[in-house]
Amino acid sequence: MLDYRLTQEHETLRKTVAEFAHDVVAPVIAEYYERDEFPYDIVRQMGELGLFGLPFPEEYGGMGGDYLALCLAIEELARVDSSVAITLEAAVSLGAMPIYRFGTEEQKRTWLPKLCSGEMLGAFGLTEPGGGSDAGATRTTARLENGEWVINGTKAFITNSGTDITGLVTVTAVTGVGEDGRKEISSIIVPSGTPGFTVSKKYSKVGWNASDTRELSFDDCRVPEANLLGERGRGYAQFLQILDEGRIAIAALATGLAQGCVDESVKYAKERQAFGQPIGKYQAIQFKIADMETRAHTARLAWYRAAEKMLRGEPFKKEAAIAKLYSSEIAVTNAREATQIHGGYGFMNEFPVARMWRDAKILEIGEGTSEVQRMLIARELGL
Repeated sequence: MLDYRLTQEHETLRKTVAEFAHDVVAPVIAEYYERDEFPYDIVRQMGELGLFGLPFPEEYGGMGGDYLALCLAIEELARVDSSVAITLEAAVSLGAMPIYRFGTEEQKRTWLPKLCSGEMLGAFGLTEPGGGSDAGATRTTARLENGEWVINGTKAFITNSGTDITGLVTVTAVTGVGEDGRKEISSIIVPSGTPGFTVSKKYSKVGWNASDTRELSFDDCRVPEANLLGERGRGYAQFLQILDEGRIAIAALATGLAQGCVDESVKYAKERQAFGQPIGKYQAIQFKIADMETRAHTARLAWYRAAEKMLRGEPFKKEAAIAKLYSSEIAVTNAREATQIHGGYGFMNEFPVARMWRDAKILEIGEGTSEVQRMLIARELGL
């Protein structure tokens, strides 16, 4: 029998993060967002709560939890703000998780304690300016020379890559050609500040304005041969695994945004008067909000199912793709409907739904577009 009730430990965590999001994030995040400023103080407090270490063992400075715990935290943060939620998601599932999954013992002990504490953020350099969904078309190269990897190339849209506390970026690069003539892609850890590694200025974005997103360039950037992450030539397979897991986390984030739209719409519908009564008394508004709640509820069940299969050690690629596809698309729908319910105020940045509307669209693009998710689902069905 399926039972999606949370354990007491998970429920306590969820409530703790919900309180943090309401009490600490909500009152100040709009100001960070308007200034396009990274919220260092909020991130520091998230680190003190242990959020960056949630799915990692205590021996590496983690909290000894699991991936479900991380996703619960991400959903609760996203109910209030997506910039903060994506900072956590990218730092853990893309920044720290590759090192935990594929790193040597020395690499884990070197990097994970500070990544788990939130003192340091990690980033994952996969996407390239001309690559997009075609991640196999990697053009960044790395050649071995006198015991060092010499890296050349460019990465685009990399989250957490240029903050004052960013400590490393794991980059995928072509390190040779396989016997079958295909590119040999490997993952290499590049510490921040390495000569030849240049971080561009922040992008001017439609949404996620309080998160850090940049283009990276490598010009004869040299790092030790020991900075290879996992096996040489296994970089492509590694990041496919990381993206499968990350899709569950993005689905949780999208669900949080969708639920936040419900929260704000219910509150507004009770307060806003029109034609002599609260607009929540009108069936047109009631039905909109009921549909929004139904979508958020269903999205949550989808990512719970994917997380459940992952934690059991069962194949979960299809479930993760379904969760990511559905939740991201309903997040966009809920954000649009919430803005409509708020009317003119929904177009004003002082109202959270305006921020949610701006933040929602990227969820259909990042960590695999909706089109890629449909390809994956069809492939899993044998088509």
